[in-house]
Amino acid sequence: MPDLIGGTGPSGPPTAFSALMVGGVPTMGMGGNIPLTNGNYYFVSSLVGLAGASGNSAQSAVSSVFGAGGAYSLATAANNDVIVCLPGHAETISSATGALMTKSGVRIVGMGTGTFTPTFTLGTANTTAITVSADNQSFDNCRFIANFLSIAACFVLTTAKWFSVTKCYFYDTTSILNFLNIVKSTSGANTVDGLTFSGNTVKNLGVTSNNTTILSANAIDRLTMVWNNLTWAVQNNAAIGIILTAGVLTNLDCGYNKGYRPNTTTAGGSLITVTGSTSTGWVYNNYVQTLTTATDLLFTTTVGLAAFNNFVTGVVGASGFLIPAADS
Repeated sequence: MPDLIGGTGPSGPPTAFSALMVGGVPTMGMGGNIPLTNGNYYFVSSLVGLAGASGNSAQSAVSSVFGAGGAYSLATAANNDVIVCLPGHAETISSATGALMTKSGVRIVGMGTGTFTPTFTLGTANTTAITVSADNQSFDNCRFIANFLSIAACFVLTTAKWFSVTKCYFYDTTSILNFLNIVKSTSGANTVDGLTFSGNTVKNLGVTSNNTTILSANAIDRLTMVWNNLTWAVQNNAAIGIILTAGVLTNLDCGYNKGYRPNTTTAGGSLITVTGSTSTGWVYNNYVQTLTTATDLLFTTTVGLAAFNNFVTGVVGASGFLIPAADS
């Protein structure tokens, strides 16, 4: 017979979630999808979890993902383990080494919606980050808050192929307690191939040094950036979505993103900035608003990317027009 796990606390948000366990696998939950796996499940709750618990069920949840004795320390590399953050979970990360994702194949999934969505707050230093240095890892349905001056990036990737961030929410505490970037790659060419950023919302309040959503120091193959809502407050000349400081994008899939930034110039492209002429891939059905009235540029047309049905405007209240211009 299936087992029922989860329950409701005496007050406030649920202490867990209601789910059927069939063959040891959670089959349904609240505000998130728990993936099937042949690995282990570990449950996390700052509301009811205990340090030293097994983490094997909602009733024996541990209290953190990245803290001492947390779920990540229990996970096994290359085992396809899934960490389930229960509704209302909240965790603070306070340094560049406070959240090290060093094990391949670990997936972190948040359960809950709205204010019950599991939340990770980054503070204490501008180098604070979730650092990813192994392949095939992911975050799904979590919130990330910047709570220190000019945090360089929420995620810092070194050698981390096929990292995925889906259905997550990023926002700043104030205009100076903010993220400069959301995902930042610091290593060589093709070390973060397969990066996926999908279905996310970015609400950036910074008004000075903030930069872009995905910043890479080098080439990326098979980058997927789709269905995101990106709002940046700063008026500097920087692309809203992707900036490569060197190298090219190959096999890019970039579509159905909505972006706003009050740029007064977009010399490098309002959505994508990449150099060279050998990028490949598709940029389609994106919608971007800036405050640029002279040159409405989505990306430099000579880089090699194929564009279909993208709309850009530099005038508030005006409908966007097709950029680049349609082929004749």
